[in-house]
Amino acid sequence: MPAASPPPLRCPLCGNRLSAAGASGTAARPALACSAGHSFDAAKQGYFNLLVGKGTVFEADSADMVAARFSFLDAGHYRPLADAVAAAVTERVRPGEPFTVLDSGTGTGHYLRAVLDAVSRVTGEYTAVALDISKFALRRAARLNPEAVSLAFDVWQPLPLTDGSVDLVTVIFAPRNAAEFARVLRPDGRLLVVTPRAGHLASMAVRSGMLAIEEGKDTRLTESLAGHFEPESTQDIEIRLRLTPAEMADLAFMGPAGHHLDRAALATELEALGTTPAVEAHFRLTVFRPMRPA
Repeated sequence: MPAASPPPLRCPLCGNRLSAAGASGTAARPALACSAGHSFDAAKQGYFNLLVGKGTVFEADSADMVAARFSFLDAGHYRPLADAVAAAVTERVRPGEPFTVLDSGTGTGHYLRAVLDAVSRVTGEYTAVALDISKFALRRAARLNPEAVSLAFDVWQPLPLTDGSVDLVTVIFAPRNAAEFARVLRPDGRLLVVTPRAGHLASMAVRSGMLAIEEGKDTRLTESLAGHFEPESTQDIEIRLRLTPAEMADLAFMGPAGHHLDRAALATELEALGTTPAVEAHFRLTVFRPMRPA
């Protein structure tokens, strides 16, 4: 659990406030519980499974996809992006004041790690909640960010956070539930979204079977948030990468294409192609502010 303050969680079954309940059950693991008696034990890896009901229509990332992503990000290839996200978040933090961040679609937790390192240099009163639907990802994220509360959850369900309790929501290459993000954000809160731009990894897309970035992505992003958020600022981040065939295979396999690619076969194919070209990564970081009611 975060050392600074309790997370603003609510029960996914009844909506009552969820609080830390200490050890629960024969495994003597920490638990989250509400006043109605619903309890959620921590997995041995440190995250809590709040997936309830009929399940989700989304296919969670596999263990191999998560392993590829962890290896690639842990090598620091996208560190400039993580630093840009952290800098944008800390612009909203005031020295010594409480700050709550929700990382929706946290993945392996690398971007949240950069955010928390930066926030902790400004204030010691911070709380972090990390959501992802992949338990394989959360196993790694919970270890990387032990001060955050990591939750297995479907972002398309009502989020397990109380109304107006979050200062900033980060969404990095993940689905966006505009209505729920607006509900959990404070009136002066912000939504930070990172998306790939046209031309992202174009030089390796053909080689690797990756999905191309569709035209008009920025317009669709704004439209998907319309009625709840309006854009406040944008920042473009460019990263020039020199990758080995194995690293290129990780990069291709860690994204949506990983659901249908064979990583071992891809790595062999890329190795056989010989010299690998420089790879250009293009990202857009957009900060949105909640729209005020008419």
